[in-house]
Amino acid sequence: MMDLGLLIIRLVIGLLFVGHGAQKLFGWFGGYGLKGTGGWLDSIGVKPGVAMALVAGLGELVGGLLFATGVGFWAGAILIAITMLVAIVKVHGQNGLWATQNGYEYNLTLIVVAIGLALVGPGAYVLF
Repeated sequence: MMDLGLLIIRLVIGLLFVGHGAQKLFGWFGGYGLKGTGGWLDSIGVKPGVAMALVAGLGELVGGLLFATGVGFWAGAILIAITMLVAIVKVHGQNGLWATQNGYEYNLTLIVVAIGLALVGPGAYVLF
């Protein structure tokens, strides 16, 4: 049952990151694409916005794929953790902990899940 639990966590977290990456890169799932995300990043002082949107989108998309499939699992966990750490430093950290004030509570939770699973391992159910 432990391996099934690890698979469920990996799939949900990993595929949500794939979706967030696709929002930034392609404008899918209600996202704004590179130009829109880049414009927002520029507006909050993260420059150059489009280049940073590309980096963030690729980190989320690739990290999520690696995490969900278990292929390159450690690398996926690190990409997820780094992406969330940057989100804390650049966007949410100044707002305190709680998500109700746009704080970093959720980002921290995702870092803990990614690193915690990386320390335990992906489980038996991996793509290869």
